[in-house]
Amino acid sequence: MGAFFLPKIEREIPLSLSFLSFLLKTNKMKDYFLFLLLFLPILSCSINIDKAKESPKTSVAQKLTPKNQLRHVVLFKFKETASPEDVKSVEEAFAALENKIPQVRAYEWGINNNPEGLHKGFTHCFLVTFNSEEDREVYLPHPAHQAFVALLTPYLEDVLVVDYWTGN
Repeated sequence: MGAFFLPKIEREIPLSLSFLSFLLKTNKMKDYFLFLLLFLPILSCSINIDKAKESPKTSVAQKLTPKNQLRHVVLFKFKETASPEDVKSVEEAFAALENKIPQVRAYEWGINNNPEGLHKGFTHCFLVTFNSEEDREVYLPHPAHQAFVALLTPYLEDVLVVDYWTGN
């Protein structure tokens, strides 16, 4: 049966290719073929645009962020007397908390780069992520966090803290 099947395929392929070749040689068929070749991508794009209009808008952060994470946002304004070395020691100490306190799910930070001039002197933003409010309750009085606060306090002019749940 396998020997019979292979020659049949060999006969059908040249026949279908020659039929397609014949159709393309006629001018009308070329026109239909070109029309389909140009029309199908346009139709596909319009279908995708309609789907995009129907779906609710979500940001890239929402797509990449698992729901139900507690974010702890901390902004620092340092005293003018704080040296670059002092600020660097604070940055490093804050980063070290992620490895010292197991309840910290994720940590990131950055220096303000907003061109609007609305920062009110806050230069550093730190983002600490927790799985639950209970984890945050362990973090705040944790000895490593309290040691960090003691290191930070002499250099800190002001702090702003905002916590929120993702996925809202």
